[in-house]
Amino acid sequence: RSDELPDDPIDLDKEQVRDIGNENVRALADEILKLNLLEVSHLTEILKKKLNIPDAALMPMGGGGGMMNPTPENDGSTEEKPAAKTEFDLKLEAFDKGQKIKVIKEIRAITELGLKEAKELVESAPVVIKKNVKKEDADALIEKLKTVGAEVVME
Repeated sequence: RSDELPDDPIDLDKEQVRDIGNENVRALADEILKLNLLEVSHLTEILKKKLNIPDAALMPMGGGGGMMNPTPENDGSTEEKPAAKTEFDLKLEAFDKGQKIKVIKEIRAITELGLKEAKELVESAPVVIKKNVKKEDADALIEKLKTVGAEVVME
């Protein structure tokens, strides 16, 4: 990994981080800094699942911070210039295990999959179940799935 990152990208002994946490926390931070991007992604997924953190909780506010440094193109106003998103992906986050059969039936109806494929899809949650759905349709599908015990989000 020496070609990916410098050996010590952040000096954890500097005064600004020396007072944060205890030695174990700083040692853990040092180990995390040695991970490559794929490993960090896997670590993030594991922590989100173990700590039951939704995806949105880890996203930066405002979607990226473009408002931090105003430029002539971005004068810091709250008006968004890009067109609003009109199509969304539906992602099955989780489902009530006691309602699994109902969820599978509803997924089959929505996706037109066979029983085996729909069952595998449901069991692999969190997973995108339908792509490029208009907002109105997505809202209706989310409501249908919620009534049978599924937790679905728009992305």
